Amino acid sequence: MPAPATVDAAALRRLRWRARRGLLENDIIITRFLDRHAETLTDADWQALQDLLELDDNPLLEMLLGHAEPPEALRSDAHRRVLQRLREA
Repeated sequence: MPAPATVDAAALRRLRWRARRGLLENDIIITRFLDRHAETLTDADWQALQDLLELDDNPLLEMLLGHAEPPEALRSDAHRRVLQRLREA
């Protein structure tokens, strides 16, 4: 398994700020995920999370709830791993 990424506190704060969404449900899920997993994410996981955060709020929520699958561009192993962990948060 790849080693966890080395992310400094400032980068994590920036990501948390960026993760703030228009839908409270997304905020809650993403915040819980970061609280539980931020220190164990690999570089690929960090990039996958950032890619997922590029999505609009409603499609992201549908994926987080398991009601929709990610678009083709977001189906790598890292994207699937992060999405699964987000769903468990």
